Amino acid sequence: MELRHARYVLALAEECHFGRAAQRLHVAQSALSQQLKQLERELGTTLFTRSTRRVELTEAGRHLVRHARSILAEVERAEQQMALLAAGRAGRVSIGFVGTATYDVLPQIARTVRAQLPDVDLELRGELLNPALIEGLRDGTYDLALLRSCDPMDDTVDFTALRSERLVAALPTSHRLAGQDRIPLSALADEPFVVHPSRERSSMHGRVLAACARAGFEPSPVIEVGETSTLVVFVAAGHGVALVPESVQSLRLDGVAYVPLTETETVTLGLARRARQNTQVTERVAAIVERCMKQ
Repeated sequence: MELRHARYVLALAEECHFGRAAQRLHVAQSALSQQLKQLERELGTTLFTRSTRRVELTEAGRHLVRHARSILAEVERAEQQMALLAAGRAGRVSIGFVGTATYDVLPQIARTVRAQLPDVDLELRGELLNPALIEGLRDGTYDLALLRSCDPMDDTVDFTALRSERLVAALPTSHRLAGQDRIPLSALADEPFVVHPSRERSSMHGRVLAACARAGFEPSPVIEVGETSTLVVFVAAGHGVALVPESVQSLRLDGVAYVPLTETETVTLGLARRARQNTQVTERVAAIVERCMKQ
């Protein structure tokens, strides 16, 4: 049984007349009749009873019509899905992100993709460090990555800078400087610092230590934690102070105060993707990410 046979059976079942069914299918009436007789021989059963005035389904024909409708509906859905894929409006896109990147904008990205590309399966993976994200892009684990720019990337990865953020101090609310409008970074020289890990070349670890060096001190002791949310929890618990991008202020937590610095210390957030072989749907989602990040 071929797809055209399913269409023939369904058309004749609905028209109950060979002439009208043939006209609807744009085939000759004799060809339609011959094809259906051949199908009945193949299936070993009669599908229609024929008279000079009317064509009616047999019991076997009624069963086959149900299957034919289901088959043709699945074919139509498959064709629609293929059209969406070809147009870059369906498929799976995996986005990896660093912990400090998207507390303020990631929900907006997800909502916008869902609204504009409802047939896209968006997979969000975080909180990760830059090296894991770059490696994930190269091996296909991630299609896109939101990360902090640090070391130059090779020609297998394209990086688009999206925004520059100032660093702010995260202090316990009980800290003597928590109520200030603005503080110099040097005022935290004697404080323990909670930082992102130095292993695997965390970009934020290096940025924080470089900012402290420019302020004239090296933080000690240093407590390393893997995730930004955990870092803020440690600050709330009084284990130390931290420097975080200003977007992290969206992570509201009792016991933490965010205070701007008098210095202008910034970090860059950008979008990375493979330099070649990106799907159309990946490029569509990348465009949405760029618009959301720049708003």
